[in-house]
Amino acid sequence: MTMMIRFLAGVASAQKTDVLALFVFQGTGTSLASLQGDKRLAFLPPILKEEKWTGKKDEWVAFRTLGKLKATRVGVLGLGEEKACTEDGLRVAAGKVMRKALEVKARSIVVTLPVVKDMAPETMAQALAEGFRLAAYRFHGYKKQDPKHPLTDVKEVIVCVLDRSVAEAFRTGFARADVLAQAVHLCRDLVNTPSADMTPQTMVEAAQALATEGSRITMNVMPAKTMEEMGMRAALAIGRGSQHAPVGVHMTYTPEGTSKKRIVIVGKAVTFDSGGLSLKPADSMMTMKCDMAGGATVIGLFKALSALKLPFEIHGIFLAVENMPSGTACRPGDVVVAKNGTSIEILNTDAEGRVTLADALAYASEQKPDVLIDLATLTGACVVALGEQIAAVLGNDRALTDALVTAGRETGDTLWELPLVKEYGDHIKSKIADVKNIGNRGEAGTITAALFLEKFVGKNIPWAHLDIAGPAYAEKESRPDQPVGGTGFGVRLLVRYLQALSTR
Repeated sequence: MTMMIRFLAGVASAQKTDVLALFVFQGTGTSLASLQGDKRLAFLPPILKEEKWTGKKDEWVAFRTLGKLKATRVGVLGLGEEKACTEDGLRVAAGKVMRKALEVKARSIVVTLPVVKDMAPETMAQALAEGFRLAAYRFHGYKKQDPKHPLTDVKEVIVCVLDRSVAEAFRTGFARADVLAQAVHLCRDLVNTPSADMTPQTMVEAAQALATEGSRITMNVMPAKTMEEMGMRAALAIGRGSQHAPVGVHMTYTPEGTSKKRIVIVGKAVTFDSGGLSLKPADSMMTMKCDMAGGATVIGLFKALSALKLPFEIHGIFLAVENMPSGTACRPGDVVVAKNGTSIEILNTDAEGRVTLADALAYASEQKPDVLIDLATLTGACVVALGEQIAAVLGNDRALTDALVTAGRETGDTLWELPLVKEYGDHIKSKIADVKNIGNRGEAGTITAALFLEKFVGKNIPWAHLDIAGPAYAEKESRPDQPVGGTGFGVRLLVRYLQALSTR
């Protein structure tokens, strides 16, 4: 990451920069009055008054300074009322400033902001830096650059705060944000790469790149032959129609000293989902390179683990497959037996993710985890229910679910709990097998999919399922820190959950 973010205990308006961004709270004494305290900004209040700017959340005014400041442009962004300011609000605000700076091809940004009374300086700094770094992400490796209109990246962000006592806390927050942003960017890159170049084997290689000397990460690769020997016939059936053989990955992070808990994270990793013989409509296939986003989240998480030094033994598991139609593909009506001995009637080959996760969760349960979490772009029903910005969480453990929801609220990776309605288990009863891979058409699709997965989770294991079908891939920009394409949803959420767990 070439962009530098640094702290400066000084007056922002004295700095030479392309964009000077002023973050201002709404309300008497904290909006226009706060600008009048800096003589260099004395020309601003009349302009803001003329523009009827009040400091409401996301209210933005920007213009050229025409030599009145060392900055080429100045922008004023309203943060809303201070009492309503949140960590994610600062993240989104920083993302908005970054997007505005990129639009005018700025190379540098200087930011000034008031200290939020009820927020730790380190938290403030991390939220700001995450917003800047996540919004600066671009994926353009396949696009020819126009020499007349080259892409310009912001090279430096300087955050000015007059209170020198917060300098070290801000630097710590910036450093942590750098680690997390690199992890999210890796996840986004994997999801955004076209499926022809992101095969099951490519995912293996991406994971292997993290298992370097000193990383405390080890890697176990399970080729198709090994998966067969281990009884992973459900996942193998889904990958049977592709020329790219299925392959399993088991990553392990071992902490220094004694581990407090054993955490297992499972990700769905269907590198392309055509629907198999239950073929998807053409329009529905256009973004199916994102169907491995759960596995990419696992890889992104492990990218951050070495730097975070969490006190847990953490396992990351995914079974990478490609779901394609061919003469060898599994057929609607086929019955396969998963690793834990449960037989599955496959009535729709486009409900493939849960079938691959059946083996992954059964294998994960054999690791005897204290906590088991899976992430999957699993159901269109979840997008219908919650839209493209919110993921569903369903699970069997109240404390785990609540902790994940809290982590999502803090990081902006929002979760909404749906119930595991046991009575809906009748929807997935099969007449010829233990379970079928689809429920009743149009009825509680996200819940019945989770109930299917639960059958492969070992007894007495605290488990949560995150259906990330909506927020894993943005088809339009709804947040400035999440450009169109892979979002990296879940990476920072999992880190925040693990960090909170380490303090208990």
